[in-house]
Amino acid sequence: MSMEVAGAEAPVKGKFLGILVCWLLGNGSLFAWNSILTIEDYYSHLFPDYHPTRVLTLVYQPFAFGITLIMTYYEAKMNTRLRNLAGFSLFFLGSFALIILDVATKGHGGLGVFVGVCIISAIFGTADANCQGALVGDLSLMCPEFIQSFMAGLAASGVLTSALRLVTKAAFESSKDGLRIGAILFFSITCLFELVCLLLYTFVFGKLPIVKYYRAKAAAEGSKTVASDLAAAGIISEQQGQMEEDPEKYKRLTTKELLMQNIDYALDIYLIYVLTLSIFPGFLSEDTGAHNLGTWYALVLIAMYNVWDLIGRYVPLIPCLKLTSRKGTLAAVLARFLFIPAFYFTAKYGDQGYMIFLTSFLGLTNGYLTVCVLMEAPKGYKGPEQNALGNVLVVCLLGGLFSGVVLDWLWLIGKGW
Repeated sequence: MSMEVAGAEAPVKGKFLGILVCWLLGNGSLFAWNSILTIEDYYSHLFPDYHPTRVLTLVYQPFAFGITLIMTYYEAKMNTRLRNLAGFSLFFLGSFALIILDVATKGHGGLGVFVGVCIISAIFGTADANCQGALVGDLSLMCPEFIQSFMAGLAASGVLTSALRLVTKAAFESSKDGLRIGAILFFSITCLFELVCLLLYTFVFGKLPIVKYYRAKAAAEGSKTVASDLAAAGIISEQQGQMEEDPEKYKRLTTKELLMQNIDYALDIYLIYVLTLSIFPGFLSEDTGAHNLGTWYALVLIAMYNVWDLIGRYVPLIPCLKLTSRKGTLAAVLARFLFIPAFYFTAKYGDQGYMIFLTSFLGLTNGYLTVCVLMEAPKGYKGPEQNALGNVLVVCLLGGLFSGVVLDWLWLIGKGW
């Protein structure tokens, strides 16, 4: 079957299933990493001297950011299907490796074991660089509901991992070695879920009619990144010969030109995550003091952040609440930096109720503004340009994450480490 999309209307067949699969793939893109963050109580018990929440995040981010930056530079020639298959495979293998490492060491800590966990964290960063950049780029050239659902899935992974962790902690807390048993069960569920995501992407998503339509349309506009996915769906591209016959038809903006035209959106995404990661999860896990919730306090804060981050990612689906003004978006992003003094004074003088409220509002604004930017930015561009712009915005997102993780260490100034 060859590509014939000229003049065709975008099909809606398979749209609901596509939205569901995008949500699950979004989950899978962060589920394994959120698993490490969510069992911070277990790793804090195993490695009390190594600040595991901060160190593991600091190991993860350079790999996620650096590899995504390289792949974005070569985006026009990258095989999107291969990137996603490699990413979900690494998530599955890394999750399985965490179980093997814990079983092999019988739940003992030490520097050697911590280094092993750090290596797996780096593997998750590499997997994230493959999946998140490739999927955001790919979904940017499809209907806006797909990118919104994927971003909601990213947030939902935090909610699900937090809920699972609270359940496993409650179920095993009173038993002997319960913390470790709960963590192993937790990673077993993670491992299974990543395998499901790998199978969904491999055998289901690319064969949906609406997905084949958008990918064929992008290929007809000159995109090379979708060729393998189209071939897997049984669509033969005649793109090369057409490009040689009429090269002007397939001319596109360069990645640099796209960045300059959308520099405000790039700055928005970067600043959103600089602020968020300078507070979450390191500050919330280690610097909020002792309260009535005891060891549950950090888990509750992380869970509240994740729940409201998820809610925030659905708010833009309500037209009257969606922020479309570029200047308004930038103003809202800059206003979020008021969270820094707010968290500082709340941690010093406030009680746990105020901290839970602030954390919830941090999550709400993070999810809402992220989706507003990623739904608006690709509008008006051709398929190959939308793919490239999606990759650029993911680089900015991960750059913000990395910068925020580094800045998070500033909270430790004056605390003896």
